[in-house]
Amino acid sequence: MFEVRIHGRGGQGAVTAAELLSVAAFAEGRHAQAFPSFGSERTGAPVVAFCRIGDAPIRSREPVVHPDALVVQDATLAHQVRLFDGLRPDGYLLLNSACPLAALGLGDLADRLRPDRIAVVPATEIALAELGLPKPNAALLGGLAALTGAVGLGSVLTAIRGRFSGAAAEGNVAAATAAYRSVHSGREELLSAPPD
Repeated sequence: MFEVRIHGRGGQGAVTAAELLSVAAFAEGRHAQAFPSFGSERTGAPVVAFCRIGDAPIRSREPVVHPDALVVQDATLAHQVRLFDGLRPDGYLLLNSACPLAALGLGDLADRLRPDRIAVVPATEIALAELGLPKPNAALLGGLAALTGAVGLGSVLTAIRGRFSGAAAEGNVAAATAAYRSVHSGREELLSAPPD
């Protein structure tokens, strides 16, 4: 089973991201579940959403404590909430930011994780450019597909088109595709770089 935990703020689409990820997994013939955990339910408040993907029926309904992948929709949460608890050294980290981890005060985290399993992508900026709204969720799903391979980009785009229509669908599809390309090219650069 592949477990994902998504941290964001109310209004950024963390719950929708988990739902879309589960729909993408269903589109590939897999089993999936998605559910949120709310604190105070208001715009801007921290929100956590979870998604599990498996090849067999999923019986667990527990929150994801030890994620295989952690998605951070808002980097300002990094020093306010215990985002990284339970993330294993071989886990994946996808962070929405235009700054590298060291500039965010997270250099120790970069040292603890495998470099090929970390990606920082300016998902909010991509969403603004492609969708006209600061909603990073679809872009981050594209980035997650590139980083982990847990679901394919085509399945993510199918899920987006199933949830949205018209300009919202096309803007989110463009944002997911742009983030996928950004993370994919960053990983290719990292993997093809000569060893130190």
